[in-house]
Amino acid sequence: MDAVAKIIGSVSEKIIRGTGQYNSPLYRVHPDIRLPDQDKVTASAKLIRSALFPGYFTKGIKNPAKLDSFVRGTFAKAEKIILPEIERAYCFFCTTRANRCSACRGKAKKITAAFFQLIPDIQTTLETDVRAAFNGDPAASSCAEVIMCYPGLTAITFHRIAHALNRMTVPLLPRIISEYAHSITGIDIHPGAKIGHSFFIDHGTGVVIGETCVIGNGVKIYQGVTLGAKSFPLDKLGNPIKGIKRHPDIGDGAVIYANATVLGAIKVGENACIAGNSWVTHDVPANATAR
Repeated sequence: MDAVAKIIGSVSEKIIRGTGQYNSPLYRVHPDIRLPDQDKVTASAKLIRSALFPGYFTKGIKNPAKLDSFVRGTFAKAEKIILPEIERAYCFFCTTRANRCSACRGKAKKITAAFFQLIPDIQTTLETDVRAAFNGDPAASSCAEVIMCYPGLTAITFHRIAHALNRMTVPLLPRIISEYAHSITGIDIHPGAKIGHSFFIDHGTGVVIGETCVIGNGVKIYQGVTLGAKSFPLDKLGNPIKGIKRHPDIGDGAVIYANATVLGAIKVGENACIAGNSWVTHDVPANATAR
């Protein structure tokens, strides 16, 4: 055995000991249940986007008569992929850990059906996002340019898909989708954030929007904006308390300029303006400017 093989053997033994410890979060295994496949979850979200914007992310649909078959077929492909991934997400966290859990399968079918029923509303809202970007950016030459090229529109599209799943308490999948969008746009939106219609992120790189943010209608934000939390309250064991309001509420029509940081469970009023590079940890009245 050469030196490298000996090192690999020694390292492997240490890793096995480390991951095999009681309650280690680094090692999860069950002979019949596995985690959702990230690539498949992402593929289903991309198919849904293709159906929401027919002809933009696939080969052009030359014959309008084929639009119906394209949309139906694309949604059918997405459903076929995402249903077992939703089931796996529920099974993985199911307390019974039962093989072929019929309860998880039945729940996944109901959730999948309810999710697809929300898609027309998602498309309606996305149309307002496209128009907000086109009307809000003099550099935008067309709505097609916004749909195909703007990272803000890409991020909000995947966010609206992820948020719908998050509202239904589907484990893991919403975060997988949001982190895919984060990886290709540089925009980090937690799937729990509630965002109104006509939302526009201009440029977008470095934007962070936290889990408990509530953003109104017609809001515009620029690159580098953080809508985050302040220090976290801890429980008796010193762990962060989860499930509490930590992030800002942004009123209708507010504008937040580049590299502004807005922290905590504060309220930014309607049509307020947050200046670039500012640090805001207090309420901002409607129509006011925070510098």
